[in-house]
Amino acid sequence: MHLRLSRLNMQAWMRSWALAVTFTWLAANIAEAAAEGPAVGSAAPEFKLQDQAGKWHELKDYRGKWVALYFYPKDKTPGCTTQACEFRDNVFAFRDANAVILGVSVDDVESHKEFSEKHGLPFPILADDKKVVAKEYGVLKRFLGAFELAKRDTFLIDPQGKIVRHYADVDPKGHSQIVLKDIKDLQAKS
Repeated sequence: MHLRLSRLNMQAWMRSWALAVTFTWLAANIAEAAAEGPAVGSAAPEFKLQDQAGKWHELKDYRGKWVALYFYPKDKTPGCTTQACEFRDNVFAFRDANAVILGVSVDDVESHKEFSEKHGLPFPILADDKKVVAKEYGVLKRFLGAFELAKRDTFLIDPQGKIVRHYADVDPKGHSQIVLKDIKDLQAKS
């Protein structure tokens, strides 16, 4: 009985220790990412990336428009598919609001092409396979100690190229509607 109780205490201690280490690591990495990325109110970092059709896109090409620049971890995964399809379903409302949608992940052009064709995505999905843009925006994270992927963050960029909102670790369900509402609210104030 005493030995059994000791094992249970040891297991409980190990679980507590593992949780403490995990939360400490998460807090440090989230704080690090926040410190590295551009701040709301600053100029959005410029980039030049290819989309799913191989066409090059530069942020400066979108001056005069609102830009919903959304980063996501991986093509063909459930959360990323939900997020992309919700932006797809609201694309005309974004266009009516003088806004463009740009998706970005560290997947390559071919992966984006398959993902876009499968889900009928009518907006550019940009390939940051060298992970430069995700790093500049402070959203590149190491997962499971081995994989570097973009976090699910969105930057709302105004027509002058300034970051006006940063949505961190978003819930893919309903996110595009939140961004669209914020664009309309900001337009109404100006």
